[in-house]
Amino acid sequence: MGPGLNDMRRRIFLASATATPVFLSVWPTRADDYPVRSVRLVVPFGPGGVADLTARAVGRILGQRLGQSLVVDNRPGAGGVAAGETVAKAAPDGYTLLLLSNATAVSRGLFKHLPFDARKDFAPISLLSRYDLAFIVPGLSSFESLQAWLLAARQRPGELNVGTVNVGSTQHLAAELFRLSAHVDLQVVPFNGTPAVLTALRSGQIDAAVESLPPIMAHIRAQSIRPLAVLGETRSPPLPQVPTVAQGAGIEGFNVSSWTALAAPVKTPRDILARLAREVRELMELAEVKKELADLNVQARASTPEQLATLLDSEITRWGEVIARAGIPRQ
Repeated sequence: MGPGLNDMRRRIFLASATATPVFLSVWPTRADDYPVRSVRLVVPFGPGGVADLTARAVGRILGQRLGQSLVVDNRPGAGGVAAGETVAKAAPDGYTLLLLSNATAVSRGLFKHLPFDARKDFAPISLLSRYDLAFIVPGLSSFESLQAWLLAARQRPGELNVGTVNVGSTQHLAAELFRLSAHVDLQVVPFNGTPAVLTALRSGQIDAAVESLPPIMAHIRAQSIRPLAVLGETRSPPLPQVPTVAQGAGIEGFNVSSWTALAAPVKTPRDILARLAREVRELMELAEVKKELADLNVQARASTPEQLATLLDSEITRWGEVIARAGIPRQ
């Protein structure tokens, strides 16, 4: 019995020794070895939208620089909850990444219970992009400026309305913030998607709308809708002739834009995070990346991990306050 037991121990030892190099090659912890297989990028939106196209454009070049393919995994759902949960529970090995966005920040104030903590469960890597929102009216509207629109809204309290996409979206919360900041009595009307918003706007069902620029630029060029202002801090590159809300209505400090960023599970090794941050920072300076994103009406924008952490924290705080002030029920 003794020799048999010793022989068994010997076989177990040899099997373990043989398996060890395989384990290390599959789960590398050094940036020099990373990556040895494809990397998954979880996107909290469906295929074809601006965030998805941004992720695919950046992911293609990032994959080339890493020497492995970067595969987009679309996990759409309100507030980015499904995508966030997937990444929060993934192995922290650098092979599962998350496309962060405004929705990630909004979810903290919009939902009573979340399967992740955006501040604690993700390691920020870099900002990827920003894109602007606009306050738009029908192409044949009599309003020539945002100031004129606001004057009419104040003269007719509660009568004018602004359409947006779904409750809790950046567009919806931006419209609510505009209402609160302008101290005006207007109705914010959410619709199920951009096409429904544009149909309602052109048919006169709503008086104005707040929408992201990428999906509406073709309609602006066709003059079926007209932007009265952009909602960011500065004028938008695709619409340099259009004033900001601060310029057009005198609402100082008003600044809302959409953004996307890259993050990983919180315990991902620091050297892998540093490698990814460096690669993203360098690729976002490439002319081909800037052009591809500009063609989507998106601005390429990298950051340090610390800057992204600060942005995420400030956005969580800001949108939580807007949700509370606007009286939007938590889901």
